[in-house]
Amino acid sequence: MISKRSRLVIVESPTKAKTMAKFLGQDYLVKSSYGHIRDLPEKSLGVDLKHNFQPKYIIPKKARPIVAELKKAAQKSRLVILATDEDREGEAIAWHLAQVLGLKNFLSANSSSGNSFYQRITFHEITQKAIQEALKNPRPLNIDLVNAQQARRILDRLVGYKLSPFLWVKVAKGLSAGRVQSVAVRLIVDREREIEKFIPQEYWTITAELKKPPHSPFSAQLIKIENKTIKPGLKDKAEVEKILPELKKATYQVKRLIRKETKKHPLAPFTTSTLQQTAARKFGFSAKQTMFLAQQLYEGIDLGPEGSIGLITYMRTDSVHLSPEAVSQARQFIEKKFGSNYLPEKPKVYQTKTKKAQEAHEAIRPTDVFRTPESIKKHLNKNQAKLYQLIWQRFIACQMKEALFDSTTVDILANNKYLFRATGSILKFDGWLKVYPIGFKETLLPLLTENDSLKLIKLIPQQHFTQPPARYSEASLVKTLEEYGIGRPSTYAPIISTIQERGYVKKNEQKKFYPTEMGILVNDLLVKHFPEIVDIQFTARMEDDLDKIAAGQENWVEVVRHFYQPFEKRLYQKYQEVKKQSLVEKTDKICPQCGHPLVIRWGKFGKFYACSNFPHCRFTQPYLETTGRTCPQCQKGEIVKRKNKKGQIFYGCSRYPECDYIENSSKLKNQR
Repeated sequence: MISKRSRLVIVESPTKAKTMAKFLGQDYLVKSSYGHIRDLPEKSLGVDLKHNFQPKYIIPKKARPIVAELKKAAQKSRLVILATDEDREGEAIAWHLAQVLGLKNFLSANSSSGNSFYQRITFHEITQKAIQEALKNPRPLNIDLVNAQQARRILDRLVGYKLSPFLWVKVAKGLSAGRVQSVAVRLIVDREREIEKFIPQEYWTITAELKKPPHSPFSAQLIKIENKTIKPGLKDKAEVEKILPELKKATYQVKRLIRKETKKHPLAPFTTSTLQQTAARKFGFSAKQTMFLAQQLYEGIDLGPEGSIGLITYMRTDSVHLSPEAVSQARQFIEKKFGSNYLPEKPKVYQTKTKKAQEAHEAIRPTDVFRTPESIKKHLNKNQAKLYQLIWQRFIACQMKEALFDSTTVDILANNKYLFRATGSILKFDGWLKVYPIGFKETLLPLLTENDSLKLIKLIPQQHFTQPPARYSEASLVKTLEEYGIGRPSTYAPIISTIQERGYVKKNEQKKFYPTEMGILVNDLLVKHFPEIVDIQFTARMEDDLDKIAAGQENWVEVVRHFYQPFEKRLYQKYQEVKKQSLVEKTDKICPQCGHPLVIRWGKFGKFYACSNFPHCRFTQPYLETTGRTCPQCQKGEIVKRKNKKGQIFYGCSRYPECDYIENSSKLKNQR
């Protein structure tokens, strides 16, 4: 029999440990692993290519004191409870802990063993009820989930460690390629080329301002001529000028009038993807920022007298499933707060649309709907409060009645030849919009009947041009990655961060992505010589294979081998075939020695400025990242980002040594 005071609980986060300790009490010791305690080595491949791709895990230096502390605690405990997150990454962390700490499965191990035993527990939310329920239902480690995570890690390592050196040799030092990041870069490059090739097409619309006395005027747009639909409009000004005289003399009569009640259904509760997209649109949060805030809300917020409490369910999910208990609580709240007329007869059930949805998690929702945003706002910082309110509102709204609109469509005939259409919409019952308002515009039309004659007030011809496809924002890029099945809830934010950190893409003033010259060069090289690496369908199929491994339907070694063998062969071939690529970026700077333009080149240590008149002029200077601010000391140079001999970043004047002004990064951050 295990002593009550000999139970060690291990989670991956110190904040999560603090929250759980509050629920478990003195019978349990709760410790944090601070994430992964083992990983592949940084400076070598760490995968045995000759022996079924076996990973060579090491304990990183920074994790060694943590491991020593956990071993000591485990030796004093007869039962270790592995309570890491419920997804593949969390399962892998738990498996590594069991391996390193030498734990035996309590559900099947011989009780006479000298090792500590472990139990694996999982939960969707960090609340007392959820933790207690998890403790009653421990399970063994799910080795299929572990293998899926391990396969992903090894595939990413093989691509990164094999393909990146190829780029160093053929393009420039410091570059990298990634199994998923390169696909994201390709999406952005392809979109940029669509925009560059786009030729705007002119078209015209004609709007008629009409009136039925004594009512106010309303607008209707020309949609058909002699029963032929005009899309997107008339082709040019000449065509408009040809029909305007006839329209000015025409008689206008209501041909058809349709009035109906329309419903607007509530949106599904949040998944990782939809939360990232919505937070980006509403608040300008990056995917990384959204996940950071959501992690804080999930792991626990100190609510004063109540202590630390997890406010939302697990934030890495592609499921819109809701527990019956959560739905029941939401319905109780809606009836109490808004009345029974806002409550549907039956609970609303949502189906996960993502075909490749991972483990059966819940959607992201508040752990207690009676913890309203207003009631806990004082315990949250500004951005935490914004995100919690968004999640809370979306969850409550998803269990409310539809919004009802009175919609009217009016078709108006001019001279039995030209058909105009006007639409109107009036909110009749706000339903879920009461809690989760979204933008909609009421359009009022006068009370009309069929065959009514209308008076023409004026005609408004307008010139338009078709628009190119929009550049990707963080929200639209996440949406596209999800639609194609690229990545998973835990990877969207890291993908977007990585492609920016590598310098392959940047954001413009509108926070839209565009590729850099280097991003285009690397993408084109990969598309031409390693098409499978940047092929969207190939990468999506690989995600399918990882899902099959997680479901126990595929062997992880065979999946890795199927990818690596042709990849290795192609890599060897391309080392022989591909010539050294050179990238030169034009600048508006002038060489101070010969007056020719300066260009940006890539060398062993990264970017640098060089004279375009090389080899006749060999002038070079370091490439300095500018901040867009003028030096306050000399008023001539720009404030640029520099590094000292120790590699520490500081900011100084671009005219150094003529101007020796410097400032530290904290000062710059405060000024921004």
